[in-house]
Amino acid sequence: MSKTFNDYLEVIKTLPLKKSYTKEDILIPELLIEKQKDIELYYCTHNAYINPKAKVFIVGITPGFNQMNKSLVAARRCIEEQIDQKEIPYICKKEARFEGSLRKNLIGMLEALELEKYLAIENATQLFNERDDLLHTTSMIPYAAFVKGKNYTGHQPPILKSECLMSYVETHFYPQVEALKDALIIPLGKSVEEVLMKLIEVGTLKEAQCLLGFPHPSGANAHKHEQFATHKEAMMKKIKRFVTVQ
Repeated sequence: MSKTFNDYLEVIKTLPLKKSYTKEDILIPELLIEKQKDIELYYCTHNAYINPKAKVFIVGITPGFNQMNKSLVAARRCIEEQIDQKEIPYICKKEARFEGSLRKNLIGMLEALELEKYLAIENATQLFNERDDLLHTTSMIPYAAFVKGKNYTGHQPPILKSECLMSYVETHFYPQVEALKDALIIPLGKSVEEVLMKLIEVGTLKEAQCLLGFPHPSGANAHKHEQFATHKEAMMKKIKRFVTVQ
């Protein structure tokens, strides 16, 4: 089930060298991992890299098309520049994670929680640049998931009720939870939070390390500011307690 960069190296080599791909360029049979009814999963490169020493672990639901696009553009460029294959997944991760307005909104929320103060860095932007040694990001579903051709949001079908999607969560995400069991975990949105709650219930995770209530920072989430304001004080207290205990 788990696919590696090497499995798709030859396919990626055949992609045109471009600054951005269209759906016709990359939503192709050669990158299709699985199709089950309305669900399609496509390979993308940036979730192949793991930073087990991270202090902050940010978890999304799945790469969207933009992240898939950005990661494959980066991979194709790296191949052209003859960069060591072992380094390519990290480069793809750094360039593609929460790409665009999603990253900007996320950084704004992290700074509103004053997270940088507890990490002894200047600002949250550094987490995605020169201090990314402190950060690990991933998607519960490591590959780009689409339902009826649109980005999967975690709701239809509900991830916990989808045997297909949960098989990827269990294979890909659960081992990362074990590898980063001492990190502060920030779930992006309710769907991710519901999976974390399941792990908290069985004792795999501690509620004290999970920043529950953190909204998905997508521009499509019209309620993110309201949700963030509602949970902001509780999240700040949790960050302070968690960091103090470390």
